[in-house]
Amino acid sequence: MKKMHLIVILTSVFLLQACVHKIVTVPAKIAYKTTKGVVKGTVAVGKAIIPGDSDDDKKDN
Repeated sequence: MKKMHLIVILTSVFLLQACVHKIVTVPAKIAYKTTKGVVKGTVAVGKAIIPGDSDDDKKDN
């Protein structure tokens, strides 16, 4: 009877590992994608606002 309990517990642990992995990685992926989008937007706004930082000025000379 103790062997059966041990087998059930070990099987449960292995099956739940996939659930725990999903719970941990999905929010991390969402946070990464969101942060990446915000950084790209900030860089684009910074390039649009800062005057005299254009490559077109170098091509005219």
